[in-house]
Amino acid sequence: MVLVVLLIAVPLAWVVLTSFKERGDIYVQPAIWWPRIFAASNYSDATTSVPFGRFLLNSVIVTGALGIIKFVLGIASAYGLVFLHFPFKRFIFVVIIAALMVPNQITVIVNYSLVAQLGYRNTLLGIIIPLAGVAFGTFLMRNHFLSIPPEIIEAARMDGAGHLRLLLRVVLPLSGPTMVAFAVITIVNEWNEYLWPFLMADDSSVATLPVGLTKLQNSDGLTNWGPVMAATVLAMLPVLAVFLVLQRQMIRGLTSGAVKG
Repeated sequence: MVLVVLLIAVPLAWVVLTSFKERGDIYVQPAIWWPRIFAASNYSDATTSVPFGRFLLNSVIVTGALGIIKFVLGIASAYGLVFLHFPFKRFIFVVIIAALMVPNQITVIVNYSLVAQLGYRNTLLGIIIPLAGVAFGTFLMRNHFLSIPPEIIEAARMDGAGHLRLLLRVVLPLSGPTMVAFAVITIVNEWNEYLWPFLMADDSSVATLPVGLTKLQNSDGLTNWGPVMAATVLAMLPVLAVFLVLQRQMIRGLTSGAVKG
């Protein structure tokens, strides 16, 4: 456990400490860990050299929209695959699993051509729509729904619960930890998405934070790592805050129990 913590903590500590270093402390051999002078100006440079506020707003919009879309579609599709009876249900699930096996890089060219033909390049809509696939969420929630005791589902149906009431009053309350895990994974993945927003953003008006970080580079081609690391720390804070909030709900869901009495 100590080794794993070190593997995770050491790079993060390096990022945070570098965000306070002056350039002379960064480009030096041998490398020094502790900055000789804490340069808080790196944070002001990171937020003023580029339209950081615009990048942050774009990331919030893209991540929020994709989080809501994937959350709703993942739960709805998983419910349909588990609790509804219709032809070719197994085949549809196999297709969803197959979609998980296809790397996103393979579909980039096709998606780019389609979005360009629709006129959605350099728009937030052009970033959001191609990323709204929810194969992983469907797979995750379906496996959890299958683990719900069938006696609970049958009891709810005997009480006259329809599909909407069954989903909202029975299935979802029993799925708290899994839904939180689904939400955390989705938010982190979409917040850190780089390739597709980079291809879609022609200028800073729709660029997200990961794309905006690449603009923190000097004209002479030598990256000024102080402001870059400062911007990286600022980009990590919103996701870290969301994770801490959802972590409390996850623990509460794990300890509350599904059935009382």
